[in-house]
This record gives sequence, C-alpha cells and structure tokens, in this order.
Amino acid sequence: MARIIVIGGGTAGSAAALALHKAGSEVAVYEAHPDSAEDIGAFLTLASNGMRALAQLDASAAVTGIGFPLTGMRVLDGSGTELVKRPLAGADDELLRFRCLRRGELNAALQAEAARRGIGIRHGARLASVEEGPGDVTVRFTDGSTATGDLLIGADGLNSTVRRAIAPAARPGYAGEYVFYGYTTGAPIAGPSELFTLVRGSGAAFGHAVSPAGETYWFARVTGDPLSAEDIAQGTPEGWRDLLVPLLRKDTTPAADMVAATADSILVTNATEMPLGTSWRSGRALLIGDAAHAASPATGQGASMALEDAVVLAKALRDAPDTDSALTAYDRLRRPRVEHNIATSGQISRGAHSPTNARPGTTTPPLSDEDLARQLDWNTDLFA
Repeated sequence: MARIIVIGGGTAGSAAALALHKAGSEVAVYEAHPDSAEDIGAFLTLASNGMRALAQLDASAAVTGIGFPLTGMRVLDGSGTELVKRPLAGADDELLRFRCLRRGELNAALQAEAARRGIGIRHGARLASVEEGPGDVTVRFTDGSTATGDLLIGADGLNSTVRRAIAPAARPGYAGEYVFYGYTTGAPIAGPSELFTLVRGSGAAFGHAVSPAGETYWFARVTGDPLSAEDIAQGTPEGWRDLLVPLLRKDTTPAADMVAATADSILVTNATEMPLGTSWRSGRALLIGDAAHAASPATGQGASMALEDAVVLAKALRDAPDTDSALTAYDRLRRPRVEHNIATSGQISRGAHSPTNARPGTTTPPLSDEDLARQLDWNTDLFA
C-alpha cells in the first residue's frame, strides 16, 4: 500500500485524499490553516464536470448538502437587455447540476468526508522543507515534526510551498483584472434562485445568483492594473463600495444597487494565473490544483479542475504499472485541458474576448464531454 502525503486541505487536497484512499493508498493530509475555514469570504461555482468528479469519489452528498443549485443562466448587456438565456449543463441530473457555494464551506465538507472515511487530517501543519530520497520523500514542518511517504502531493494552492521547493522558478502572475466578491440580503431579488446572471457591463463584468434564502451572491471583475498588497490589506467594505459602485452606475442594471446594499461581506483579490508549461513534478513530488495550474476566475473552473485532478491522479496511480509511469501519464492527460483553461480564462480577463454565448464555468477544451466522462469514470481503466 502506497503511503501518500498530501500538503493542503483545500478542495484539491481533500478531494485527492478521497480519491487516493478509494484507490487503496494510505493517505495523510497536512493543512497549514488552523481550521477548515480558510477563504470563507469567497464563493465559487462547481460546474457539471466538477460535480461529475465528485460523484466518482462518492462525495456528492457531502457537497449537495451545502450551497444551492444553478440550473440556468442568462447574459445581459449594460442596458439590462437579455442577450442569452439557456439551461446549464447537467441541469436535469441532480448529481451534475452546477452548485454555488462558499469556498470555506466546500473545504470543510470535503475535509469532514475525508475524516469520516478515516483519513488523517492535521491542521496547523505548516510545511518548511521537502527532502527527496531514492525510495521515499520526507517533509519537515515549521514545528520540527516530520512525515515520510512514498509520494508527496502538493495541493497547497496559489502560493504553494511545495512548488517553491520543487520548481522555485515557477511563480503566478497577474491575470489582468481584480475581482470583488460579496453577499447581501439587502438588495432587491433579481431573478429566481437557480438562475445565474452575467452582466457585460461597460465598467466591469458582473455576475450574481440568489440563494433560496434570498441572499444575493455577487462578483465583479475589473480590468486594470493590479491592486497593491497594501491596498488589499488595508481596504474596507466602504472603500471597496466607493470604488466599485461608480463603475457599475455607468450601466442601467441592478448591479450597482446590489453592491451598494452590501454591508461588510466584500472580499477583493487580484486575479492570478500560472505560466503555461510550469513543471508540476520533481521525482516523488507532484503539484495539483491551483498549485500547478491556477487560472483567472473568468471561466469559473478552478475548483472543478482540481476535482478532476483528484480523480485522474488516483486512477493513474491505480492503473499504471509503476509510480513514474503514473505521474508521466497524469501530466500527459491533464496538461492540455488545464492549460487550455488558463489561456481561455486569461483572454477573457484581459478583455481579448467576451463569449456572449458561453456558459459560466465552461470552456471548449481539447477533450470532448464524452471523453472526459470516460476518463473520470471510476470503473474504467485509464489506459484501456
């Protein structure tokens, strides 16, 4: 039985732990954050491909118990005119429906499911160094403790410590826009709870969905120079509203009123992306999720791609004759799809194109929906 160390207990790490455990490996997860609530302020949408990956991990129930489903979407222009309205992929399948939820709640749900299955998760374990040997890999934490395994999975996000250890030259860059996220119960309800609305505004791209409880989840993407770390650290909800509302007032949509009605629940971040061609592997260490292939949020695929990573990695290790072959195959299978997502999302963030007819959370990857479904199907051999 392979001993696998997973660094990072977010979406990628927790899902990888579930997948690797299901494939028969001995897995231990180490998370630097003291609890599961990291990034609780942001929300995300799991697309049908991410929900499909969850189903292969027998983890659908853990996630459908939080957040709310999205079955349709529409696109408005700056005047509020509806340009497109259509169902989302998987709308007719309860397991595949898009789901809107808070990132911290998703992390907590996946970690709870991992713990229920007997997978060890240690919080407050901050990685200090990685030492690869001929037959194993040892990680050392800042408290002086160590862990040794046959394989190290770096699922520790955008600012990955594992990546700095195995590929120090690879660093994320600015993707051309900064992004606001907010929640409010004070705005007029704009649309039914299962509808996602995207506004192609003149000053910002704006999206929102309304929960069954009447809470509006919204985001705004603004193209321009990045915000400084000091601006982000010292920013206040009032200051962010004062910055964003005038941009949205240029249009005659409900977007500005939604932001104006948001009290304290506003988060701002610079959109970032990993360079294409980033190395994901060094010997017995492998990067997955945002640590390997972070993209701007424009396509809404970050979490879903991480869930796909987990399934494909576990199947590769299960089905390949040895670890080296498995990791080589994993790179070959995953890289075209995730790098296409980085490129597509980056183009949207920089305003190179704005796909009126695109569904949120989807791209046109170099893999058909049917081929992806076969690749993720737990009961098929990855190399058959």
